[in-house]
Amino acid sequence: VVSIKPDTHVFIGERVTLRCEIQGGGSEWEYGWYKSNNKFKDSTKQEIRIQSVGDSDSGDYTCRRLWDSSQRSETSDAVTLTVSAKPKATVRVNPQSSVYIGDTVTLSCELQSTGWEFQWKKVNQQEQLQYIEQAKTLTVTVDNEEETAYWCSARRKNYYDDDYSNNFYYYDTERSDLVWITGSERPKPVASINPDKQVFSGDTVTLRCEIQDESVSRWQYSWYKDASLSPVSSVQMYTISSVEVTHTGKYTCKGRESGGSHSSHLSDAVTLTVSVKPKPVATINPDTQVFSGDTVTLRCEIQDESVSRWQYSWYKDASLSPVSSVQMYTISSVEVTHTGKYTCKGRESGGSRSSHLSDAVTLTVSERPKPVASIHPDKQVFSGETVTLRCEIQDESVSRWQYSWYKDASLSPVSSVQMYTISSVEVTHTGKYTCKGRESGGSRSSHLSDAVTLTVSARPKPVASINPDNQVFSGDTVTLRCEIQDESVSRWQYSWYKDASLSPVSSVQMYTISSVEVTHTGKYTCKGRESGGSRSSHLSDAVTLTVSARPKPVASINPDKQVFSGDTVTLRCEIQDESVSRWQYSWYKDASLSPVSSVQMYRIRFVRVTHTGKYTCKGRESGGSRSSHLSDAVTLTVWERLQAVLSVSPQNWLTEGDSVTLSCEVTDSSTDWTFSWYTVVPYRDGVTQIKNTDYVMYVELLSDSSRGSGGSYTLSPSALHHTGVCVCRGERGEPVSHILYSNPQPLWISGESPPVSLIISPSRTQHFTRDSLSLSCEDQSNSTGWTVRRYTDSEGVLDCSQWGSVTKSACNISFLSTSYTGVYWCESESGENSNPFNITVHEGDVILESSVHPVTEGHPLTLHCLYRNTNPSNLRADFYKDGSVVQNQTTGEMIIHKVSKSDEGFYHCKHPERGESPRSWTSVRREKPS
Repeated sequence: VVSIKPDTHVFIGERVTLRCEIQGGGSEWEYGWYKSNNKFKDSTKQEIRIQSVGDSDSGDYTCRRLWDSSQRSETSDAVTLTVSAKPKATVRVNPQSSVYIGDTVTLSCELQSTGWEFQWKKVNQQEQLQYIEQAKTLTVTVDNEEETAYWCSARRKNYYDDDYSNNFYYYDTERSDLVWITGSERPKPVASINPDKQVFSGDTVTLRCEIQDESVSRWQYSWYKDASLSPVSSVQMYTISSVEVTHTGKYTCKGRESGGSHSSHLSDAVTLTVSVKPKPVATINPDTQVFSGDTVTLRCEIQDESVSRWQYSWYKDASLSPVSSVQMYTISSVEVTHTGKYTCKGRESGGSRSSHLSDAVTLTVSERPKPVASIHPDKQVFSGETVTLRCEIQDESVSRWQYSWYKDASLSPVSSVQMYTISSVEVTHTGKYTCKGRESGGSRSSHLSDAVTLTVSARPKPVASINPDNQVFSGDTVTLRCEIQDESVSRWQYSWYKDASLSPVSSVQMYTISSVEVTHTGKYTCKGRESGGSRSSHLSDAVTLTVSARPKPVASINPDKQVFSGDTVTLRCEIQDESVSRWQYSWYKDASLSPVSSVQMYRIRFVRVTHTGKYTCKGRESGGSRSSHLSDAVTLTVWERLQAVLSVSPQNWLTEGDSVTLSCEVTDSSTDWTFSWYTVVPYRDGVTQIKNTDYVMYVELLSDSSRGSGGSYTLSPSALHHTGVCVCRGERGEPVSHILYSNPQPLWISGESPPVSLIISPSRTQHFTRDSLSLSCEDQSNSTGWTVRRYTDSEGVLDCSQWGSVTKSACNISFLSTSYTGVYWCESESGENSNPFNITVHEGDVILESSVHPVTEGHPLTLHCLYRNTNPSNLRADFYKDGSVVQNQTTGEMIIHKVSKSDEGFYHCKHPERGESPRSWTSVRREKPS
């Protein structure tokens, strides 16, 4: 059997003895030792000592007897040796919370095993180590605020297991962790009273106990009054809801940790003084019953010596809002609204105490009487009348009044009686009158009455007037007005009298006769009487009304026979009336109310068919109001003027040598017309002027004009000098009663060898707008004075100076617009012409480039589509002649290799995206025989 001493459970560093006990054996035997079945040391002794065990010595130990190398006893049962780490003491502190100086702290040194001896040591802030005592429990009394560390350790006796000795040694544990004990000053509560230490009975007082110590989370409080040891309250905030005088005393408080042992000091005492709440006495001076406007003083008196200074509040009736905050509440000018019950109250200035509310005193304010002044019979009178001023005071509290009357701002009374009568009033009595009453035998006086104004004016004289005039026509509306300048009378009743009659013809201020007659002629006067009163005005001076018969104009037309459009017609309005020196006239057409003219002689130049209608006239007096009747209507009938129409056949663009016929026809069916033929020329003395619809033309008779008197004029062959603008004239009657000029008809002839050529730059007949163009005449002969001329339908024939800029022999246009589209040619002073060219200015993006000059038969002709700005990516274009497609080209160019007379005509091109060009005339000249 293996035995282990001192125990099978030991700590590192202890001494262990293992002994093998075999029955019958002794120390002389040899023993074998094993640890965990492995041989343990070489010793064969019965006992093995381990002087200082370690962790590695833990294990199961066995032994057996050794006889020889071949004989052994049985192995003993295993005994387990457990080696644990050196134990460490643990200190337990009670109480564990912070402590105050004077408190006792108990420290216990704790170990898991038994048989230990304990010892204590401490270290102060100066690191002085002191041995204290040997005991498991250490009691420490904290005597200062110095921080002190405590630790403990333990040891026990281990005996050497010798047969021959009783020796022992001490085995020490690890020392405990340091425990710091810090003492803090015991807190002293601060007691306070809120709102104040001096209060009145009935107030609410709160005593508060405040302890400044964060180490205690919760306190239990105790309040003590005077020397009593029994607490009067156990809450921090001790509230006395309705304090009494018996609560007066000195109060202290103390705190004790809730659930702990800490307790505070006793606070210093606070003294609560409770005195009886005073009640103010309210008074009113000079009396509780006064008149409005008087001065009243309300006084609040509080008998209490404990309050050095009061703040006062006055309350009216049941209002909680004070009306004043002074002891002596003075109302300088009291009003009836001040009537009521007044109470006052005091509050300690700079403190919280307040008095009771005083008993109410009643202030009664009655309205100061105000006299009412009146004037009879009226405030506005005429001089000479009798007036009475009366002063009335409504107040039963005064038995007898003494009266005073004042005029305007005077302080001296003009009368001292209640009823002040002025027997024969004058204008000087006009003024503002006031009255006042004073108590007879007393001191009370009324207000001053409101002023009443007495206005005395002279008796007015009306002014009669007639509107619109005193001379009128029968049927007019006339108003006679009676004007009285007198502001003292608010409303008059009027009477109108005619001639010497005493019976009024009207009783209104504005006497209107809606449709006056000649019998109304006469002298009129008017008079006014105050409505609801007795005053009346003088009679006005007479005004004379003269009524004469209304004239009727006579309207006439000249000429009064058949009128054609373009003629001049005069309409005259004649009025026979000598009473009007000057008339303003108005002419009306048909049922219109708007005049078409305002002159007596209404002249219509170039009359039109639209002027046909019925015309009436009317006159109105210039500077007056009279107007005539409307005249009887006169009818103007305007016939459409006959028109001569000039036409050309086969066309107006010709080649020299071609035949052309001009035909002149008049639009009516008459055949008795003879015709003459003219050409348009530049202005010069002696030429005939014709006014077209849009412009004026100057024409000259053709030398062989009589050849076409039958209405048809043929040029065969045509010559270059025939180029120009032609007009025909038709005549009818004997003597001639009608002359008609036709519309202008241009005739454009191109020759092979003109005396001058029109040079166009750029050389094409179509151009874009906003481009520039230069035109010049290149002389082929000895003619002089060449001028570039242009013809348009809207402007006729104009020289370059009227539409371009002339520079030497050139005519320049810097900025083309569509209005420049027309026929251009050169013309000399002697009448010679160049070939004409039809130049077109186009707003669009496509124009046609073609030959400027006529093309000879058999020669090629090339046409191009030109584009504004840049060429399109697709040049494909269609080419048209006289409106029909003749070719479709992808190059934008059309070529006729050999032209013939049949190719002559109007050409244009069209692009699918950019649009189409205008038309251009291409002339084909026959080839001369060789």
